[in-house]
Amino acid sequence: MAATEATARAFFSSPLFAVVGASSNPSKFGNKIFNWYHAHDLPVTPINPTASTITLASRPEPFPALPSISALPSPTETALSIVTPPAATLQVLRDAKRLGIRAVWLQPGSFNDEVLRVAREEPAAFKAVVAGEGGVGREGWCVLVDGERALKAVGKL
Repeated sequence: MAATEATARAFFSSPLFAVVGASSNPSKFGNKIFNWYHAHDLPVTPINPTASTITLASRPEPFPALPSISALPSPTETALSIVTPPAATLQVLRDAKRLGIRAVWLQPGSFNDEVLRVAREEPAAFKAVVAGEGGVGREGWCVLVDGERALKAVGKL
């Protein structure tokens, strides 16, 4: 099933969010996407297995990072934006299914055909999988390009 505007709205209907692959490096998309959530005042948790904190240029205090999605306090209420290489994304998806996470947004570069197959396989583990072709940008669905429209549609902006 391809991502649609309705899929993006379903993703943002989650009460909590996490960015898997969050980074303190402002040139990396893990930083840009984490910063996007923070700038939109959304409850977001950074996930990074090698960093205990994530910093943003817009805030002097670092954010505590979790080492994995298994450490999320409320995984069934958390939607994941994933900014990792496809091999890592595959494991994140398997863990997300096991934890009962219901919505994932696979950022451009985080998936390949196998990752998309696992994300969309039946029976559907996820109520929303935002990934692949579509959205406004030429790279496919990206929260930096398509997120605000979906946030507005669910009344969070």
